Amino acid sequence: MIVLDAYAMIALMADEPAGVTVAELLGRGDCAMSALNVAEAADVLQRSRGIQVSDTRSAVNTLTNGSFKILDVDEHRAWRAADVRAAHYRRRDSEISMADCVLLATAKPGVDSIATPDPPVIRIAADLGIAVIALPDSTGRKPT
Repeated sequence: MIVLDAYAMIALMADEPAGVTVAELLGRGDCAMSALNVAEAADVLQRSRGIQVSDTRSAVNTLTNGSFKILDVDEHRAWRAADVRAAHYRRRDSEISMADCVLLATAKPGVDSIATPDPPVIRIAADLGIAVIALPDSTGRKPT
């Protein structure tokens, strides 16, 4: 399974450089997002891009008719996200959000991949044994 970061949905909906890659990933199937990352994407799209939550919801509903899933943040993922944040959050050099930690907690190490442009998330994924599909950021640059 490929677990998408909130940015993946933002890039797709806002026609950013990563949107093409995200569309290709969705076309291959077996993609998912946590419910928290869906909420984060909808929030950012409305506040910073003027795309109404209802429009994002319609687009996501269309995707969920295919091979895209929205995954609950269940108790297991919540505890795992807390462990990830406690182990990796550092205000000065690894300022990861709880949504980032839920993304990492949603992917199974050695089984799943995550799609993100976020360098701290990519570093932590490597530490956790989670494969990464590096998305280009809003300027079109891929993280190194």
